[in-house]
Amino acid sequence: MANLSHDDVRHIAKLARLHLREEEVEKFSRELTSILQYVEKLQTVDTKSVEPTAQVTGLANVFRKDEVQESDATAADLLSCSPLPIIEKQIQTPSAHGS
Repeated sequence: MANLSHDDVRHIAKLARLHLREEEVEKFSRELTSILQYVEKLQTVDTKSVEPTAQVTGLANVFRKDEVQESDATAADLLSCSPLPIIEKQIQTPSAHGS
């Protein structure tokens, strides 16, 4: 059975550039061990007769017709729905660059 030691978790955290507190090391050691044990269990399933697939519904490129719908909503009505700050009649969003 897979069993991750605290040193294993610290090493994984270092590779991921994560700084973990000691209680997090303990927690993730248990959680990752549990995940790896589940993966080991999944690996015992016989899938030789199963065709590889990326999805199982058989649906591809399902589109709906794009139709314009009239609305009585004003710009102010629409802006008032935003949980983000409004600055000069524009919704201020977090930076996509993380700065």
